Amino acid sequence: MTGRVQVLLGTTKGAFVLDGNGDRANWRIRGPFCDGCPINHVIGDPGTGRLWAAGGSEWHGVGVWRSDDGGHVWTQSSDGIEAGDGAQPLSSLWSLGRADDVLYAGSKPADLFASRDGGRRWAKVTGLTDHPSSADWQPGAAGLVLHSIVSDPADPAKLWVGLSAAGVFATEDGGATWDRRNRMSNAAHAAHDHDHDHDDTEVGQCVHNIVRAGGARDRMYQQNHHGVFRSVDGGRTWDAAGAGLPSTFGFPVVVHPHDPDTVWVFPLNGDSIGRFPLGASAAVWRSRDAGETWVPLQNGLPTQDCFFTVLRQGMAVDQGTPAGLYFGTNSGSVFASPDEGDTWTEIARHLPTILSVETVTTG
Repeated sequence: MTGRVQVLLGTTKGAFVLDGNGDRANWRIRGPFCDGCPINHVIGDPGTGRLWAAGGSEWHGVGVWRSDDGGHVWTQSSDGIEAGDGAQPLSSLWSLGRADDVLYAGSKPADLFASRDGGRRWAKVTGLTDHPSSADWQPGAAGLVLHSIVSDPADPAKLWVGLSAAGVFATEDGGATWDRRNRMSNAAHAAHDHDHDHDDTEVGQCVHNIVRAGGARDRMYQQNHHGVFRSVDGGRTWDAAGAGLPSTFGFPVVVHPHDPDTVWVFPLNGDSIGRFPLGASAAVWRSRDAGETWVPLQNGLPTQDCFFTVLRQGMAVDQGTPAGLYFGTNSGSVFASPDEGDTWTEIARHLPTILSVETVTTG
């Protein structure tokens, strides 16, 4: 491992930054930042050291905070985003994403905003909420939220977003027009578990998290309310990719930064029976063959009496070799693996509920 890793945490009581050394050790915690407001997502730019945090609530108001010095000093920079459009006032911001020089923010209720000046001023991306299906979008348990923003580094006009519970949407023209991409493929192995009254030709619209695989331009993965799915055509069609997992329910999905066939998930016991690890034994599950087979990884994790939850943005990977993997829990712990999940160490504890985990590798 070369370079230094920052682990960026969004929590119910502000943003936190964990600074590690070149060996991904000796972690130091900084925070809370952002005035202690609930922060749903924190991302960073490794080239400049700039960080952004998104969050808020009906009590605190919504906003994006920005730091130009790696997370030491923060200022709120949300011109054009605080009040929404008046018809459906925003209650919080849930997600951030970057596509070249454009910064995006997703909200609850589900709107998408774009900033072309580093997050100082924002404008609503009306092409998404003007989609013909928008009148029929239904909220998930946490409400109607735009929680995933994924870009194609080779083509910043291409963007994918995940909405609960409306599904996956994609644009190839910078947000002017959008396609809804929830269709199952015609492959025989596309059968999956629908415990709700859904059309079997669709994956189900309650997508929990989506990621795009680097090195395989059209490969994507999603963790859905009904299982893990893989797409090889940019989300136009999906195949089930969770055979061998202990459950179909979970929140995060993470793909290796250099190997599109390596992917990790954190299965939970189910929707209405606790949302904790199966058997109260924590395990990250890894696939090395694009979701065809899976193995549990538990070395160093709590394997007895473990009842925490890992939320949809609560797991991330760094850019190291081997890749480092991190996840945060609703009980305030952060676990890290320097070897792609083979071994784990708790690097922080007693933090507020962790809502998101991201990494920035510098140097």
